[in-house]
Amino acid sequence: MKKDWTGNSKSVFTPLASSQHSEGERQINDYYATEPRAAELLLELETFSQNIWECACGEGHLSKVFVNKGFNVKSTDLINRGYGDPNIDFLSIDNQKFEGDIITNPPFIYAKEFIIKALEIIPTGYHVAMFLKVQFMEGKGRKDLFINFPPKRIWISSSRINCAKNGDFKGLRTSGGSAVAYAWYIWEKGYKGETILKWFN
Repeated sequence: MKKDWTGNSKSVFTPLASSQHSEGERQINDYYATEPRAAELLLELETFSQNIWECACGEGHLSKVFVNKGFNVKSTDLINRGYGDPNIDFLSIDNQKFEGDIITNPPFIYAKEFIIKALEIIPTGYHVAMFLKVQFMEGKGRKDLFINFPPKRIWISSSRINCAKNGDFKGLRTSGGSAVAYAWYIWEKGYKGETILKWFN
C-alpha cells in the first residue's frame, strides 16, 4: 500500500515543534513557508476575486503562484524576507478595507486573530482562505470562532503538503518530510450555514 508521507518516528514530532523532539526552538516569528503546490491546488478547488491579499507572504511561495495565474496580488509581511511589502503588521491595521479576497498561511499562534481581522476588512460575499493544520478544528478556544464565523468549506489534504521552517524545504525532505496534516479553511463573509467538509489531493 502506498503511503501518503515518508518519514520515521522522529519526523512525527519534529515538524510539530514538540519540546522533547524538536532540534531547536520553534521559529521565532513562526515562519513556516508553504509549499507552492498548496496554492495551485486551492485554485482548482475554489474561485476567487481578481484581487488577492497575501498578508503573511514570507518569501512569496503562495503569492508567486497567484501572480502567475493573473491575479492582482497585494503581498505584505511583518518581517522583511525579500518579497512583498515588509513591516506591515496585519493585526494592527485599523480603519482599512480591502476589496478582494484574503489568502494566506498565517502564523499558527495568531491564526484566530488573522481570520477575525481578515473577515473584518473585506466586504460581504468575499472570501478568506487560510492554510492551517487540521488540528486547528479542535480546542475550546476556537469553538466560538467556528460558531460565530462558520467556514463555508474546509478542504482537508489527504496527502501531505509541506510547510518548511524558515523556507528550508530541502532540509525538511532530508529529515524525512512532515507528518503534519493541513487543510484549506474557506470563509465567505456573511455566511451562516453549515460547514461542508471535503477532501482533496
